[in-house]
Amino acid sequence: MELFLFLVTICLSLAFSGKCSDDYSRNDFPEGFVFGSARIFGFSGNGSNGDIACDGYHKYKEDVRLMYDMGLDALRLSISWSRLIPSGRGPVNSKGLRFYKNLIHELKTHGIEPHVTLHHNDLPQALEDEYGGWIDRKIIGDFTAFADVCFKEFGNAVKFWSTINEPNIVAWVGYDLGSGPPSHCSPPCGMHKQNGFVGITCFAFWMVPFTSSEEDEMATQRAKDFLLGWVLHPLMFGDYPNVMRRITAKISEEESYLVKDSSDFLGLIHYTTTYTADLSSPRQGDYASDMHASIIRMFFLHGIFWVDLLPWGLEGLLEYIKQNYGNPPIYILENEFFLISTQSGRPTNHQSSLNDAGRIEYLHSYIAAVLNSVRNGSETRGYFQFHGFVRAHGAQLYIWIILCKFQRSVTSPKTSALWYSCFLNGTTNCSEELSASSSPGLFSGKVPI
Repeated sequence: MELFLFLVTICLSLAFSGKCSDDYSRNDFPEGFVFGSARIFGFSGNGSNGDIACDGYHKYKEDVRLMYDMGLDALRLSISWSRLIPSGRGPVNSKGLRFYKNLIHELKTHGIEPHVTLHHNDLPQALEDEYGGWIDRKIIGDFTAFADVCFKEFGNAVKFWSTINEPNIVAWVGYDLGSGPPSHCSPPCGMHKQNGFVGITCFAFWMVPFTSSEEDEMATQRAKDFLLGWVLHPLMFGDYPNVMRRITAKISEEESYLVKDSSDFLGLIHYTTTYTADLSSPRQGDYASDMHASIIRMFFLHGIFWVDLLPWGLEGLLEYIKQNYGNPPIYILENEFFLISTQSGRPTNHQSSLNDAGRIEYLHSYIAAVLNSVRNGSETRGYFQFHGFVRAHGAQLYIWIILCKFQRSVTSPKTSALWYSCFLNGTTNCSEELSASSSPGLFSGKVPI
């Protein structure tokens, strides 16, 4: 059954890849365009944890060597506030500090640029217990002090900083839906010497109307304002979108002055495109009700959680930001394909095997979409394939191009990793490498080159 569903997935992927399947190579991108990978561990739902996982704490040198062999320009990582300053403020954990310094040094030694996120769903529990974390303005001082420590300790080696990962999703999932933590229903030291860039990272579907009705058209624009404008409007215009102002706290003149034009770049997290429909009879008191819109998957397979392969949506998103938000420098910091059985909570054959042709088609199509956008004038400057292990609602999402077997601590490049490496190294035909690495099977020789 899983094999059948995977076949359906690939057929739909190919059907909707469109013009993005045209041949291209890395040399078609502007000089200086960054290609990297992003890695995290996140979880929610069943109380499990990833204390060891692939044991990157001890095996970071092996990890960096894999990145170097693949040909990555950059790695997106986060610095855990809880690991660096366990109490939220005060003494720095020397072991945590040493680990991050060693990791960053190893990356730089291998010519890999670190792109660091300061807050990726990891708030010291002490601050949550003391004043409720992000719901209290005291967090501003503590987060600023944490950032100051990071700038002082790592700023000479790190040039690209994202402040908060997906603030729109943190607020929605953590403080409205309650399905993610916490489950509620400084002076810029050294900037003149470090020449760093500070931005923010926003989660972003692309959305199109479910029907051609005026109601769905208007609902789609509201959804864009709620998902994108919630973060981007204050950065560009100093205030929230008009449609949100009746439900948001008023931004003072001082706050507007501080936040407007404060971001050096925009980080985007994008996976797929959805329909949007007018929500005529909303429930009361939640995000979707305030938005008066519902988000609808374009395709649905029973018992399977997966990403629809719709690369034209990424082009639409980048064009929308170009037209409406001043065409800021953009780094796509997460983009990835995954497919999992939500009934068993276990990875499909696609996730657990080395031969992952679906991911190759996804990467090939979405990187082509980035190239199309750059050619159309988007200031997109980097692309990071996402690599991580996530638990959500009790289901495991193995989102990676390197297969890791936790119990044996074995890591092996998947076929998609070899394809990505060929692309990064300027090879347009890597048939021999892929054939040599793949055991005979259904998708042998049927990946885009």
